[in-house]
Amino acid sequence: MWKLVEPCVKDAGFDLVEVQSGREPGGWVVRLYIDRPAVQPLISDGASLASAESGQGAEELVSLEDCERVSRDVSASLDVADLITHAYQLEVSSPGLDRPLRRESDFVRFQGAQVRVRLLEGVDGRRNFSGRLCGAHGGLVQLDCDGRIHHLPLGDIAKANVVPDWDKELKRSAS
Repeated sequence: MWKLVEPCVKDAGFDLVEVQSGREPGGWVVRLYIDRPAVQPLISDGASLASAESGQGAEELVSLEDCERVSRDVSASLDVADLITHAYQLEVSSPGLDRPLRRESDFVRFQGAQVRVRLLEGVDGRRNFSGRLCGAHGGLVQLDCDGRIHHLPLGDIAKANVVPDWDKELKRSAS
């Protein structure tokens, strides 16, 4: 499904962050998360995601209108491809403050952010890591956990997300 919807998302000027599909209490759901492409890293010099999103070097956020436009385009492509043979609901949204990180470029883009990473196999006897993202290169993600740099294989990552800084978000929303 990723290969089918990504060109539509790219044509609309966005990056595809995540594709989820499955049965939920209300029926079958196909959920897409989109984001604006990074012009420059959102995070630099240890700045937080919240300060980046507050307009200090941040890109424009994904709007409701953006999601509606992508939804129309993707819906048409899915209908033509007839990939899903049963009724479903298509949802398109921004990735949110706890944005998932999947590709090496995501880890580079959010360098300096606090992140959580869960590995499939593990490194140094651990599968769960939480710390400051130092970057990514050559298929390895560098993460500073408690003053120690861990090199996590990108191919072993089961799940990775940015950890929201709620204090800064509350300050940003209050201003």
